[in-house]
Amino acid sequence: MLTSGVPMEEEELQKAVVAYLRKKGFTKTEIALQEEQQNRLSSSSHPDLPLSRLENDPARFSGGYSKLRSWAYSSLDLYKHELLRVLYSVYIHCFMDLVAEGHMRDARTFFQTFREDHELMHLRDLQKLEGILSPSHLEEMELACSLRQNKVKIKICQYAYDLLLQYLQKTQSLTILGIINERINFEVSPGQPISISDDMEVVALVGSNHDLAKQINQKEVRWGLLEDSVEDRLEKANSDSEKAEAENKELDPEDNKKRSVDGGKQAAPVKKPKKEKLVGATGKNVRSETSTAPVAPRVKPDLTLPIMPMEVEKAILEDLRNRVQLSSSTLPSICFYTFINAHNGLNCSAISQDGSLVAGGFSDSSLKVVWDMSKIGQSAKPVSITLEKMIPFQVSIFLGTEGEGSYTLFHGHSGPIYSATFSPLGDFLLSSSSDSTIRLWSTNLNANLVCYKGHNYPVWDVQFSPVGHYFASSSHDRTARIWSMDRIQPLRIMAGHLSDVDCVQWHVNCNYVATGSSDKTVRLWDVQSGECVRIFIGHRSTVLSLAMSPDGRFMASGDEDGTIMMWDLSSGRCISPLMGHSSCVWTLAFSREGSLLASGAADCTVKLWDVTTSMKGQKIEESKPSSINRLRLLKALPTKSTPVYSLQFSRRNLLFSAGALSKC
Repeated sequence: MLTSGVPMEEEELQKAVVAYLRKKGFTKTEIALQEEQQNRLSSSSHPDLPLSRLENDPARFSGGYSKLRSWAYSSLDLYKHELLRVLYSVYIHCFMDLVAEGHMRDARTFFQTFREDHELMHLRDLQKLEGILSPSHLEEMELACSLRQNKVKIKICQYAYDLLLQYLQKTQSLTILGIINERINFEVSPGQPISISDDMEVVALVGSNHDLAKQINQKEVRWGLLEDSVEDRLEKANSDSEKAEAENKELDPEDNKKRSVDGGKQAAPVKKPKKEKLVGATGKNVRSETSTAPVAPRVKPDLTLPIMPMEVEKAILEDLRNRVQLSSSTLPSICFYTFINAHNGLNCSAISQDGSLVAGGFSDSSLKVVWDMSKIGQSAKPVSITLEKMIPFQVSIFLGTEGEGSYTLFHGHSGPIYSATFSPLGDFLLSSSSDSTIRLWSTNLNANLVCYKGHNYPVWDVQFSPVGHYFASSSHDRTARIWSMDRIQPLRIMAGHLSDVDCVQWHVNCNYVATGSSDKTVRLWDVQSGECVRIFIGHRSTVLSLAMSPDGRFMASGDEDGTIMMWDLSSGRCISPLMGHSSCVWTLAFSREGSLLASGAADCTVKLWDVTTSMKGQKIEESKPSSINRLRLLKALPTKSTPVYSLQFSRRNLLFSAGALSKC
């Protein structure tokens, strides 16, 4: 026999439970139990009505999200920051699902109501999503397609995950539960909650295969330096001189007298001061700073490298011998080239390794190369200011007219120029443009030599390899390509990014190329095979700049939000996020011995970071994932009103930088 749709035995059991709760004084529990019983009765008497309403009611999104938001903000402070990470993914997918179902007015209301919650961390994405005005835009907009086709990985501790499951089971919000199941992959970790400041990978967009990045990062990366390089030969020469000096010191005074008498015309007393001068300039200081750092292994090149002329090798050795050893107490001298009268047309700049040439790429498709910077500096009467052993000085480049040979104008592109780079010797210049081509220019002949065609869309960046001859490019077509100067077709095409490839950088041993993308990831590619060997996840906006450490072990990347991240290439893990810039980080550069990192940004500042001291004594492979070692900011150098477009350390460790005068 049934009474009100409930079996008699179950009804009696419920009465007994209610009586027990009333007897013990559990009033709230009693009320909750009675409400649950009433809900079950109403749903059994009208089984189809609530479901049909839910399927067509747009309010289910705003109602479900609002409840989840209130619950997350009212949770315990210890776990609140982890639970709040879920809100952004639920928010954007609620909005896009409303658009997909055609509820445009409700979608706009929902978007504007809760937008303020996420502007601090995701402002640029929200500005893009705000342009979605119809269901067709979901298929046309690249960001929307990427969000709907891929899952978001969120790191969360076990207890916070259990709290979220309990909430979802209690509320029975099918809409929110469906979004979380379909759009989020949780990486649950035991122990205490992970602070967002301690782990930059707590929220990351990943592909449909959640384990893809982990599988790729298991591949071997040979991050060392090239065998028999110029630096290697100089280091061997210094070590040999130190050994010889140590052997001479170990000899007894009598032996020294015998050697001096018997040797007659030996030049040991004459050579000794030269050795001391040489070791003092390049050997002893270097050893003292890097004694705790591991020696970089030597690897063989995968590419056929060009032969270096003897006179060039001698000039490089001379620069290395006279290199200034930088440290946290010895900061570099900085020369800043400011383009005047650019009229907001300067898109990029490039500086040769010795600082004698500066190039600027403009929106009117012109490329201007400035010559003889020493004379221009004298005519501009630069002002020198001394600040704690560091001497910043400015050279103004006036672009009013071409007269008097102040610069050479190169024409050839049919669209804005987005990138330019000098060859290591300064005899060639590469430029890339929105016309989807790359052009090679001779700085000796002042002429265009080759036009490389292969990309299908604008080419955002191009970079010469450290040895010249080879170069890499990145484009809006989501690919990066490897080229050689003597071939008009690319040697390798690297495809895998989910969005534009915005920047590219060679590894110091020329066996790898790194790419930064609008999909907020950085990838490392094997030049020989064209395969991706590392995926670096952690940025929250477009990656705009990359730099490799001189020993090839570390890589720095800068993004659109002003965040810089230091990566360990061997493990693929972020070892130090750097917070300091307030706008796009457009350029990064390591000092020649790797002790300092320089960064330039749209906030009109150059910042110097301490690398050696921060990394000293740290064994990165053995450190825990949650232990982040932060680099120390040594100096922030603001310009008057000039965003920093490019940075370049010379072989002697003078820092060159360039930008166009504007209003910051």
